[in-house]
Amino acid sequence: MGVSMATAKMWVERWERQQQRYAVDREERFTVIADVVEHVTADCGRPLLLDLGCGPGSLAARLAGRLPGAEIVAVDMDPVLLELGRTHYADAARYVDAVIGDDDWTDALGLDRPLDAAVSTTALHYLAEPALLHTYRRLAGLLGPGGALINGDHFPESGSPNSEITAHVGRRRAERSRAHTHEDWQSWWAEAAQDPELTDLFAQREQRRAAQERGSGGHHLTAARHAELLRKAGFHHVTSVWQFGDSRVLVAVKD
Repeated sequence: MGVSMATAKMWVERWERQQQRYAVDREERFTVIADVVEHVTADCGRPLLLDLGCGPGSLAARLAGRLPGAEIVAVDMDPVLLELGRTHYADAARYVDAVIGDDDWTDALGLDRPLDAAVSTTALHYLAEPALLHTYRRLAGLLGPGGALINGDHFPESGSPNSEITAHVGRRRAERSRAHTHEDWQSWWAEAAQDPELTDLFAQREQRRAAQERGSGGHHLTAARHAELLRKAGFHHVTSVWQFGDSRVLVAVKD
Protein backbone atom coordinates (compact mmCIF):
# COMPACT_ATOMS: atom_id res chain seq x y z
CA MET A 1 0.00 0.00 0.00
CA GLY A 2 1.40 3.37 -1.06
CA VAL A 3 1.42 6.66 0.77
CA SER A 4 -1.79 8.68 0.46
CA MET A 5 -1.70 11.97 -1.42
CA ALA A 6 -2.72 13.88 1.71
CA THR A 7 0.09 12.38 3.77
CA ALA A 8 2.66 12.98 1.06
CA LYS A 9 1.51 16.57 0.67
CA MET A 10 1.84 17.25 4.39
CA TRP A 11 5.34 15.80 4.74
CA VAL A 12 6.65 17.39 1.55
CA GLU A 13 5.35 20.81 2.61
CA ARG A 14 7.02 20.39 6.00
CA TRP A 15 10.20 19.27 4.22
CA GLU A 16 10.15 22.41 2.08
CA ARG A 17 9.90 24.60 5.18
CA GLN A 18 12.61 22.87 7.19
CA GLN A 19 15.02 22.94 4.24
CA GLN A 20 14.86 26.73 4.28
CA ARG A 21 16.90 26.58 7.49
CA TYR A 22 19.85 25.10 5.63
CA ALA A 23 19.95 26.43 2.06
CA VAL A 24 20.51 30.19 2.09
CA ASP A 25 17.99 31.88 -0.23
CA ARG A 26 16.77 28.44 -1.30
CA GLU A 27 14.12 29.67 -3.74
CA GLU A 28 16.56 32.06 -5.40
CA ARG A 29 19.06 29.22 -5.74
CA PHE A 30 16.37 27.06 -7.38
CA THR A 31 15.51 29.92 -9.73
CA VAL A 32 19.15 30.44 -10.74
CA ILE A 33 19.56 26.71 -11.44
CA ALA A 34 16.44 26.83 -13.62
CA ASP A 35 17.81 29.94 -15.39
CA VAL A 36 20.98 28.05 -16.31
CA VAL A 37 19.07 24.96 -17.45
CA GLU A 38 16.79 27.15 -19.56
CA HIS A 39 19.83 28.75 -21.21
CA VAL A 40 21.82 25.60 -21.96
CA THR A 41 18.76 23.74 -23.31
CA ALA A 42 17.33 26.62 -25.36
CA ASP A 43 17.89 24.75 -28.64
CA CYS A 44 16.60 21.40 -27.37
CA GLY A 45 13.12 20.37 -28.43
CA ARG A 46 12.60 18.09 -25.44
CA PRO A 47 15.53 18.46 -23.05
CA LEU A 48 16.54 15.49 -20.94
CA LEU A 49 17.43 16.48 -17.38
CA LEU A 50 18.85 14.49 -14.47
CA ASP A 51 18.16 15.56 -10.88
CA LEU A 52 20.86 14.13 -8.59
CA GLY A 53 19.89 13.44 -4.98
CA CYS A 54 16.36 14.57 -5.74
CA GLY A 55 14.87 13.98 -2.27
CA PRO A 56 11.08 14.40 -2.46
CA GLY A 57 11.27 16.15 -5.84
CA SER A 58 11.64 19.79 -4.79
CA LEU A 59 13.97 20.86 -7.60
CA ALA A 60 12.42 18.52 -10.17
CA ALA A 61 9.00 20.04 -9.56
CA ARG A 62 10.31 23.56 -10.05
CA LEU A 63 12.12 22.59 -13.24
CA ALA A 64 9.01 20.87 -14.57
CA GLY A 65 7.03 24.05 -13.95
CA ARG A 66 9.66 26.19 -15.66
CA LEU A 67 10.33 23.80 -18.57
CA PRO A 68 7.11 21.85 -19.13
CA GLY A 69 8.50 20.16 -22.25
CA ALA A 70 11.47 18.64 -20.43
CA GLU A 71 11.88 14.98 -19.53
CA ILE A 72 13.24 14.75 -15.99
CA VAL A 73 14.83 11.73 -14.37
CA ALA A 74 15.18 12.13 -10.59
CA VAL A 75 17.48 9.81 -8.64
CA ASP A 76 17.92 9.24 -4.91
CA MET A 77 18.70 6.40 -2.52
CA ASP A 78 16.23 7.26 0.23
CA PRO A 79 13.00 5.21 -0.01
CA VAL A 80 11.05 7.61 2.21
CA LEU A 81 11.84 10.73 0.19
CA LEU A 82 11.45 8.96 -3.14
CA GLU A 83 7.97 7.72 -2.28
CA LEU A 84 6.92 11.17 -1.07
CA GLY A 85 8.13 12.63 -4.36
CA ARG A 86 6.49 9.94 -6.49
CA THR A 87 3.19 10.65 -4.77
CA HIS A 88 3.20 14.42 -4.32
CA TYR A 89 5.15 15.43 -7.45
CA ALA A 90 4.11 12.45 -9.56
CA ASP A 91 4.03 14.34 -12.86
CA ALA A 92 7.31 16.18 -12.38
CA ALA A 93 9.76 13.35 -13.04
CA ARG A 94 10.49 9.66 -13.39
CA TYR A 95 11.93 8.68 -10.01
CA VAL A 96 14.83 6.21 -9.84
CA ASP A 97 16.14 4.37 -6.80
CA ALA A 98 19.95 4.27 -6.96
CA VAL A 99 23.02 5.14 -4.88
CA ILE A 100 24.91 7.97 -6.55
CA GLY A 101 28.61 7.15 -6.58
CA ASP A 102 28.25 3.37 -6.73
CA ASP A 103 30.01 1.67 -9.64
CA ASP A 104 26.81 0.88 -11.55
CA TRP A 105 24.51 3.70 -10.42
CA THR A 106 24.09 5.17 -13.91
CA ASP A 107 22.83 1.83 -15.29
CA ALA A 108 19.65 2.21 -13.22
CA LEU A 109 18.76 5.51 -14.89
CA GLY A 110 17.44 3.91 -18.08
CA LEU A 111 18.59 6.76 -20.31
CA ASP A 112 18.00 6.37 -24.04
CA ARG A 113 19.90 9.47 -25.18
CA PRO A 114 22.53 11.90 -23.89
CA LEU A 115 21.60 14.26 -21.09
CA ASP A 116 21.21 17.94 -21.82
CA ALA A 117 21.73 18.96 -18.19
CA ALA A 118 22.28 17.44 -14.76
CA VAL A 119 21.31 19.36 -11.64
CA SER A 120 21.74 18.97 -7.92
CA THR A 121 21.08 21.03 -4.83
CA THR A 122 22.51 20.33 -1.38
CA ALA A 123 23.04 16.68 -2.23
CA LEU A 124 26.53 15.87 -3.54
CA HIS A 125 28.42 17.13 -0.50
CA TYR A 126 28.07 13.76 1.26
CA LEU A 127 30.30 12.03 -1.31
CA ALA A 128 33.92 11.40 -0.39
CA GLU A 129 36.35 12.92 -2.88
CA PRO A 130 37.11 9.70 -4.86
CA ALA A 131 33.38 8.97 -5.24
CA LEU A 132 32.74 12.58 -6.22
CA LEU A 133 35.37 12.44 -8.96
CA HIS A 134 33.93 9.12 -10.16
CA THR A 135 30.47 10.69 -10.26
CA TYR A 136 31.70 13.73 -12.17
CA ARG A 137 33.36 11.45 -14.74
CA ARG A 138 30.18 9.41 -15.15
CA LEU A 139 28.17 12.60 -15.66
CA ALA A 140 30.63 13.88 -18.25
CA GLY A 141 30.05 10.64 -20.13
CA LEU A 142 26.26 10.95 -19.92
CA LEU A 143 26.02 14.58 -21.03
CA GLY A 144 25.96 15.53 -24.69
CA PRO A 145 28.19 18.28 -26.17
CA GLY A 146 27.29 21.61 -24.59
CA GLY A 147 25.52 19.87 -21.73
CA ALA A 148 25.95 21.25 -18.25
CA LEU A 149 26.17 20.11 -14.65
CA ILE A 150 24.63 22.68 -12.31
CA ASN A 151 25.29 22.15 -8.61
CA GLY A 152 23.84 24.35 -5.87
CA ASP A 153 25.37 23.74 -2.44
CA HIS A 154 27.40 25.21 0.39
CA PHE A 155 31.06 25.51 -0.61
CA PRO A 156 33.41 26.80 2.10
CA GLU A 157 36.10 29.26 1.13
CA SER A 158 39.73 28.26 1.47
CA GLY A 159 41.34 29.62 4.62
CA SER A 160 39.74 30.06 8.02
CA PRO A 161 38.95 33.83 7.96
CA ASN A 162 37.27 33.71 4.55
CA SER A 163 35.33 30.55 5.37
CA GLU A 164 34.11 31.96 8.68
CA ILE A 165 33.01 35.25 7.09
CA THR A 166 31.00 33.65 4.28
CA ALA A 167 29.33 31.21 6.69
CA HIS A 168 28.43 34.07 9.01
CA VAL A 169 26.90 36.11 6.17
CA GLY A 170 24.75 33.11 5.24
CA ARG A 171 23.61 32.57 8.81
CA ARG A 172 22.66 36.20 9.23
CA ARG A 173 20.67 36.10 6.01
CA ALA A 174 18.78 33.04 7.26
CA GLU A 175 18.05 34.80 10.55
CA ARG A 176 16.66 37.87 8.77
CA SER A 177 14.37 35.69 6.68
CA ARG A 178 13.28 33.88 9.88
CA ALA A 179 14.06 30.50 8.29
CA HIS A 180 15.44 29.36 11.66
CA THR A 181 11.90 29.36 13.10
CA HIS A 182 10.97 26.30 11.03
CA GLU A 183 11.45 22.78 12.37
CA ASP A 184 14.90 21.35 11.84
CA TRP A 185 16.20 18.26 10.01
CA GLN A 186 16.25 16.03 13.07
CA SER A 187 12.72 16.85 14.20
CA TRP A 188 11.30 16.36 10.69
CA TRP A 189 12.78 12.87 10.49
CA ALA A 190 11.81 12.00 14.05
CA GLU A 191 8.18 12.96 13.54
CA ALA A 192 7.89 11.45 10.07
CA ALA A 193 9.12 8.15 11.50
CA GLN A 194 6.05 8.08 13.76
CA ASP A 195 3.61 8.26 10.82
CA PRO A 196 2.00 4.81 10.36
CA GLU A 197 1.84 5.29 6.58
CA LEU A 198 5.62 5.60 6.45
CA THR A 199 6.52 2.69 8.75
CA ASP A 200 7.51 0.23 6.02
CA LEU A 201 9.49 2.88 4.16
CA PHE A 202 11.43 3.76 7.30
CA ALA A 203 12.20 0.08 7.83
CA GLN A 204 13.69 -0.03 4.32
CA ARG A 205 15.59 3.16 5.03
CA GLU A 206 17.19 1.77 8.17
CA GLN A 207 18.21 -1.44 6.39
CA ARG A 208 19.92 0.58 3.68
CA ARG A 209 21.62 2.94 6.10
CA ALA A 210 23.04 -0.04 7.97
CA ALA A 211 24.37 -1.55 4.73
CA GLN A 212 25.82 1.67 3.31
CA GLU A 213 29.37 2.75 4.04
CA ARG A 214 29.30 6.29 2.74
CA GLY A 215 32.70 7.31 4.04
CA SER A 216 33.73 10.77 5.16
CA GLY A 217 31.78 13.14 2.99
CA GLY A 218 33.16 15.88 0.83
CA HIS A 219 31.41 18.69 2.69
CA HIS A 220 34.76 20.32 3.40
CA LEU A 221 35.67 20.74 -0.27
CA THR A 222 35.94 24.29 -1.55
CA ALA A 223 34.41 25.50 -4.81
CA ALA A 224 37.96 25.68 -6.20
CA ARG A 225 38.54 22.00 -5.36
CA HIS A 226 35.24 21.05 -6.97
CA ALA A 227 36.34 22.95 -10.07
CA GLU A 228 39.62 21.01 -10.13
CA LEU A 229 37.78 17.70 -9.91
CA LEU A 230 35.33 18.76 -12.60
CA ARG A 231 38.15 19.69 -14.98
CA LYS A 232 39.87 16.39 -14.24
CA ALA A 233 36.59 14.65 -15.09
CA GLY A 234 36.43 16.35 -18.49
CA PHE A 235 34.54 19.60 -17.85
CA HIS A 236 36.81 22.34 -19.19
CA HIS A 237 34.49 25.27 -18.48
CA VAL A 238 33.62 25.74 -14.80
CA THR A 239 32.26 28.89 -13.19
CA SER A 240 30.26 30.11 -10.20
CA VAL A 241 27.17 31.98 -11.39
CA TRP A 242 25.59 32.89 -8.04
CA GLN A 243 26.68 33.21 -4.43
CA PHE A 244 25.29 34.37 -1.10
CA GLY A 245 27.53 33.62 1.84
CA ASP A 246 28.92 30.16 1.22
CA SER A 247 25.87 29.11 -0.80
CA ARG A 248 26.74 28.93 -4.50
CA VAL A 249 25.59 27.65 -7.84
CA LEU A 250 28.50 26.07 -9.68
CA VAL A 251 28.18 25.37 -13.41
CA ALA A 252 30.37 23.01 -15.45
CA VAL A 253 29.88 22.80 -19.22
CA LYS A 254 31.05 19.93 -21.42
CA ASP A 255 32.73 20.75 -24.75
